[in-house]
Amino acid sequence: MTTFNFDARPHWAQRPGLWLALLPAAALLLLLLAPLARLAVEGFSGDLSPSADLSIWKPWQDDYLRWRVIWSLAQAAITCVLALLLGLPLAWVLARFEFAGRALVLRLLMLPFVVPTLVAALGVLALWGPHGLISGAMGINLQDTPWLLLYGNLFFNLCLVVRAGVDALEQVNARQVAAARSLGATPWRAFWRVEWPAIAPWLVSSLCLVFLYCFAGFGLALVLGGQRYATVEVEIYTLVAYELQLGQASVLALWMLLLTGGVALAYAALEKRLAAPVRPVPVARQRPHSSLQWLSLLLALAVLFVVCALPIVAIVIKAISALETGATGIFDAETLAATWNTLRFSAMALVVATLLGVLHAVAAQASVAWRAAAYLPFVVSPVTVAFGLLLLYPSLTASLPLLLAAYAVLAYPFVAKSLAAGLDSLPVHLGQAARTLGASPWRCFWRVTLPLLLPALRRGMAFAAATALGEFAVTLFLSRPEWATLTTLIYQRLGRPGQANLDAAMVLACVLMALALAAFLLIEWPLREPGEARARNRKPQMAHIDPTTQHA
Repeated sequence: MTTFNFDARPHWAQRPGLWLALLPAAALLLLLLAPLARLAVEGFSGDLSPSADLSIWKPWQDDYLRWRVIWSLAQAAITCVLALLLGLPLAWVLARFEFAGRALVLRLLMLPFVVPTLVAALGVLALWGPHGLISGAMGINLQDTPWLLLYGNLFFNLCLVVRAGVDALEQVNARQVAAARSLGATPWRAFWRVEWPAIAPWLVSSLCLVFLYCFAGFGLALVLGGQRYATVEVEIYTLVAYELQLGQASVLALWMLLLTGGVALAYAALEKRLAAPVRPVPVARQRPHSSLQWLSLLLALAVLFVVCALPIVAIVIKAISALETGATGIFDAETLAATWNTLRFSAMALVVATLLGVLHAVAAQASVAWRAAAYLPFVVSPVTVAFGLLLLYPSLTASLPLLLAAYAVLAYPFVAKSLAAGLDSLPVHLGQAARTLGASPWRCFWRVTLPLLLPALRRGMAFAAATALGEFAVTLFLSRPEWATLTTLIYQRLGRPGQANLDAAMVLACVLMALALAAFLLIEWPLREPGEARARNRKPQMAHIDPTTQHA
C-alpha cells in the first residue's frame, strides 16, 4: 500500500532558510540594536570620566529621578491590579453566558487597542478634564491627579485582560468542573480549585503585556500625567527636547530597557508554556435565567462601556459640539497637509512592515530564537528607539527614509506574530490532498496555503496600520515641521492656550480616530465566505493573548 506524504507548502516553505531573515535582521540590527548600543555608550560614558557628574546609578541617587522611576513602576503595577480585579469577573461573565450580541462585544473589545494613544488621552480629558463631560455634570475634576493616567491606562489595557480571560476560560475542561460539582463543591470552590489554576497563566501573561504597555507608554503619560505624574518616558523626552541632557536621558533609557526586558522575558516564558495546543471539552455557555445572572451581565456590559467605550463617545460629542459652535476653520491647509502626511507615511510604512513581517514569520518556522526576536520592538519603547536613532544617525535625523523605517520596525512585529500563528495552525492534510491531485507546490501555495493564511495576514496588517497611523514618539524626535502628522498637530494644539485650540484638538482627534478605525476595518473585516467556511470559522479556537491574534 502506497502512502503519500506530500507537504502542501512550496519548497521555500518546506524547509525555510534563515536567509529569508536577512532583511528583517538588518532592520532590527540597524534600527533597534545598534541604537541601543549607542545609548549604552552614551549612558556609560559618564562613569568613564572621573570629572563627570553622570553615573549609571544617577536615577536612584537623585530624588527627582527616583520619584519618576518609582511612579512609572507604581502606575503600571496599580493598573495591572485594577485590570485583574475588573477584568476577571467581566471575562467570566462573557465566557459563561450566551446572549444576543456577544460576538459583537468580543469583537469590539479590541477597539480601544486600535485607537491611537493620543486620541485615547484626549478621550479621557473629554470625560474627566477641567471641561470634561463628567466634570461639568458632577463637578469632578481629575486634572493633576494620578487617577487621570490610571483611567487612561485602564481604557487601553482592560480589553487585553478580558479577552485573555475569555480565551482561557474556554480552555477549562468541562468534565473537571462537572466532577468537582458532583462531589459537592460550590460554584465558587469549583472556580477556585479547578478553573483558576487553568486560567492563571493566561491572566499573568496578559498582565505582563499590560505592565509593559503602561510602563513604556508615552502618549498617555505625556498628556494625562502632568508635571507631577509624568513617567520616565516623558522625562527622557523632556531631557532630550528641552534640556539637551543626552547623557542623563541615555541612563534613564538604559534602565527602562533593563526593567522592560525583565518583564518581557517573563512574558516569553509564559507564552512558551501556553503554546502547546489544548483541546478540552469547553464549558457550555448558558443564557442567564435568574435575576442575579441578568444583573451580573448588565453590570459587566456597563463597566465595559464606562471604561472602554465612554472616552470614544466623549471625543465624538466634544468634536460635534466644537463644529456646531463654529470651529469649521479647523480644516485649513495645515490640517489637510497633516492628514495627507499621516496617510502617506502610514501607507508606505505598512508596505515595508508587511514585507518584513512575512519574511520574519516564514524564517521563524526554522528557528525558535528568531521567532522570539519578533518581540524586540515590543520590549523597547518608541521613545528609546527614536532617541537611539537620533544619537546614532544625527545626519539622517530629518530624513524621510529613517522616519518611515522607524515606523515600519515598530509595526512589523504585529504582522510577523499573526502570520507565524497562522503558519503554526495550517492544516497539512488539505495541502496533501491538493498534491495528490497533481497540484504543483506553487499552485498549492496560491490555491490552498495563501487563502488559509490571508485572515492572519490581514489581521496583522490591520494592527500594523493602526500603529503607524497613531505613532507619536518617533515623529516628535525625527520629523521635520513640514512633515507634521495629525498626532503632532493635535499635540501642538493642546500646547496652546484657549478653548478654541482645545476644540480643534478634539476635532482632529476624532478625525484621527476615524482614520485608524477605517483602516483597521478595511483591512481586518472578514471577507465574504462560503457557508461551509463560515460555519467552520465559527467553531471556537484557542486564541493567543497577543493582541495580534485577539480576533482569532
